[in-house]
Amino acid sequence: MPALTAPELNTRLDALLNPVLSSRRTARALADALAPFTRGQQEFTLRWTEIIARTNYEMAYQFVAATPAALATLDTANAEAWIIHAMDTYDRAGLYLGGEAFKNFSAFADRGAEQNAVRFDEAAPVLTHFVCALAGRRLELDVAPVAWTDTATLYLPPRMAAGKTREQNFLIYKIIATLLWAQCRYGTFSADLEAATQQHADPARALDWLNFLECVRLEARIAHLLPGLIRDLRDLNQLRSAAHEKQFARLLTLDATVADSIALLDTLSLENEAPADVWTCTLRPAEAATKRSARIAQEKDELQAALAALLAGEAKSKTQDNASSTAGDGETFEIETRTNAAGEPEHELSLGGKPVAAPDHVRKLLDSIAQDLGEIPDDYLTPRADSATQEDADVEEIPPEEHPRYYDEWDYQRRHYRKHWCALRELDVPAGEGDFAGDTLKKYAPQVLQLRRSFEMLRGEDRLMKRMTHGDDIDLDAVIAGYADLRAGNELTERLFTRRHKAERNLAVMFMVDMSGSTKGWINEVERESLVLLAEALEVLGDRYAIYGFSGMTRKRCEIFRIKRFDEAYSSDVRGRIAGIAPQDYTRMGTAIRHLTGLLDTVDARTKLLITLSDGKPDDYSDHYRGDYGIEDTRQALIEAHRAGINPFCITIDHEARAYLPHMYGAANWTLVDDVSRLPLKVTDIYRRLTT
Repeated sequence: MPALTAPELNTRLDALLNPVLSSRRTARALADALAPFTRGQQEFTLRWTEIIARTNYEMAYQFVAATPAALATLDTANAEAWIIHAMDTYDRAGLYLGGEAFKNFSAFADRGAEQNAVRFDEAAPVLTHFVCALAGRRLELDVAPVAWTDTATLYLPPRMAAGKTREQNFLIYKIIATLLWAQCRYGTFSADLEAATQQHADPARALDWLNFLECVRLEARIAHLLPGLIRDLRDLNQLRSAAHEKQFARLLTLDATVADSIALLDTLSLENEAPADVWTCTLRPAEAATKRSARIAQEKDELQAALAALLAGEAKSKTQDNASSTAGDGETFEIETRTNAAGEPEHELSLGGKPVAAPDHVRKLLDSIAQDLGEIPDDYLTPRADSATQEDADVEEIPPEEHPRYYDEWDYQRRHYRKHWCALRELDVPAGEGDFAGDTLKKYAPQVLQLRRSFEMLRGEDRLMKRMTHGDDIDLDAVIAGYADLRAGNELTERLFTRRHKAERNLAVMFMVDMSGSTKGWINEVERESLVLLAEALEVLGDRYAIYGFSGMTRKRCEIFRIKRFDEAYSSDVRGRIAGIAPQDYTRMGTAIRHLTGLLDTVDARTKLLITLSDGKPDDYSDHYRGDYGIEDTRQALIEAHRAGINPFCITIDHEARAYLPHMYGAANWTLVDDVSRLPLKVTDIYRRLTT
């Protein structure tokens, strides 16, 4: 196909860039610069110009202006990476810096445009799950020019091209993430690193050497936990010489701490630069101290509130056993810390000398506090006085309104995420008026009785296993087949028995309920009825489940509504919140799925389901999200859930669902309930089929 001429290019660029063109700023010069290129390069430029113009016309103009010089340096794949980098810069920092990113394509190329390079976005999904699987508090991943951590987020380089292959580059990413995790897990920031380095003549060099010494210490800990990863690291490049191994012997022991690294630092001359490698991270003590101090104060308050709830529960239990007892008054918690076989600490709570079963969130708090402080101080074990009388204290504080959680969003046109694009807040649903749950149970009384019976049978269901070598009964089908084999001269099989095997249910189910404005009226009522019947059935079955609603308006106000958490009993409070479910705004689904995937990912279960109950397709106030953009973002969020080992499923009443749900969920992972009035009964039936 012949290349486009300058006049042809001018016509197409005029149409694409018309809003930013004027008598002094035309597309003619741009067209002349593109005319010498091949048709493929020209079409590449025009296609991306159209995509970028949908976000910002000025950015599209800057792109076309920079493209002729950029295409002389970058191939198509790296040119796309350059475009995505510039648009990410625009999303985060605005038009000026975004335009500069287009102009500075040579700097982008210099940072490494090798064919085997791995981008952060490619490595992050796998590394996120890898880091979550390691012991310790949950950590986020983000991108930064150099690798470092503030003890809450692991910052990794945007691109890794130091290795000879893509596999090596991904391995380097993995090593960096592990070393940063180890800094958080094994107390690198539990000492005042700034004070430890300021006494040296060159504090910056002293900090680099301390960073190296910590790397030596942490590698030894990682080698004990993940020996295969350390072998891979040594295969890439030997970080230390044999002399170093002897010199730093103290740091190679499992009980070494950051204090040992600081003590060793004081013995070094620091005349030379500290050894470094491509996976060497950077220490930022000030940022880490700020984040750590805020977390320590917050977690102390959360732990004391949680212990107050535990104390109230213990007191209530004792009072029921002995009405005249005043057990619980003046009692305090004690803690015993043991080291398991993997060398990791385990904390056991006791009250009045008797063990107390700590909920998951309390165990995580204890572990996180011990990481920061090295121990659990005695004053942390004193229940908070203003919460001691609350029987169902909510120990998970709602994030303040001015501090939302930020999530990426998939832009299918760029084939890339918009970084920290959506702000999400978790809110509680206010309790509804009246006894909605009771009225629903009366309305469906005959069906409820049948549901309970069927779910009771499901709970005790045995699976008949045939053709076993030993068992409880004769497998007649196998005997008949074996007899036929004997008559044919073949050897008789030993698999002639049947055995009943009791199926063990190990499920965690997240129900994601559409609370958009389109559910107003009858749809809202049947949604709430469905949840009541589901909860009643699941209480019989014993499966772990949580219920959250979602809605919002624009990317700056995405909202998740807590109705029932996994660790919360199906109480009058939960029934009140179900009654209080009310239509809100729009249906920006991708952000809600990402948030609830994160919550479900923390639950220890063999099978995890994310079941969406919705009346329509993804939608928002902005036309930008409606249509293909919202559908593709939701689909990408569901792919992320699959990668996390979560199985999504959608129950919808939208008669147009066949046009978009198979693309989002897959052909077999959704169902349409044609008759809205039958939704409450159909939902329980669908759940039974999904989990058996």
